[in-house]
Amino acid sequence: MRQISLRAPGKINWTLDIMGRRPDGYHEVRMLMQSVDLYDEITIMAGGTGITVVSDFEGMPLDERNTAWKAAALLMDMAGASEGVKISIKKRIPMAAGMAGGSADAAGVLVGLNELWGLGLNVSQLEAIGLEVGADVPFCIAGGTAIAEGIGEMLTRLEPIEGIWLVVVKPPFGVSTAEVYKAFRMDKNNRHNDTEDIYQKLKAGDFKGLAAIGLSNALEQVTVSMHPEIAAIKEELLSLGAAVSLMTGSGPAVYGVFEDQAAARFAQDHMKKTYFQTYLTRTRGKGIELI
Repeated sequence: MRQISLRAPGKINWTLDIMGRRPDGYHEVRMLMQSVDLYDEITIMAGGTGITVVSDFEGMPLDERNTAWKAAALLMDMAGASEGVKISIKKRIPMAAGMAGGSADAAGVLVGLNELWGLGLNVSQLEAIGLEVGADVPFCIAGGTAIAEGIGEMLTRLEPIEGIWLVVVKPPFGVSTAEVYKAFRMDKNNRHNDTEDIYQKLKAGDFKGLAAIGLSNALEQVTVSMHPEIAAIKEELLSLGAAVSLMTGSGPAVYGVFEDQAAARFAQDHMKKTYFQTYLTRTRGKGIELI
């Protein structure tokens, strides 16, 4: 069997604004998205028949509900591929956390099969296919730093923000993105981020300036109303020295931004006493990476 291995990084949201609701029921968003150095490892083997997904994480669906499976099926159909694939996923990105773990896996499969089968698809073509799997998949393909608009598929790539130390805390529960969006109220959405100013402060490493203007996630109020523990995690990260702290995506994962590795590691050690899924990571400048 021919095979290929890839790293598929997760993401955080520096910002998440909801601009309105579309006639089809989807919400229009404006987000500043960022890849992080916390990734799943994917190995794809070509041969045999059908699609097989295996994982070291027991809670993951391994059939057509799996985003990696869906991505493989789409590309197989489009390419008219006659051979099957086996996809092995070492899960490191926490699931149901707001960090696009499933989308990253789908992006990894698209990039990997494109390479393995020699399809010659460019990034834009892969993004268009990925959008059929999920709104975050297009971003996850090239990764880095980008402003995402529409339902998340309209991407403006920016010079990447690299090397900022983060502590990510995933509490011991998941949330449904669909349920969070369903509960969101536009009439209570009274704040929007200055995305460009936030980006410039992050690029400059101006953490004091960042703290002064703050970061906001329009979905945070909804998820916190369901799980108040999220607000407590934010406060604890701030008390441990984070310049800012925010829930990512629809949650429930929360991250804190730290000035250096030592400060971040101290906070990680403290938070890990209560939350097993506490991660020390950094921002990274790219998405899917061939190993």
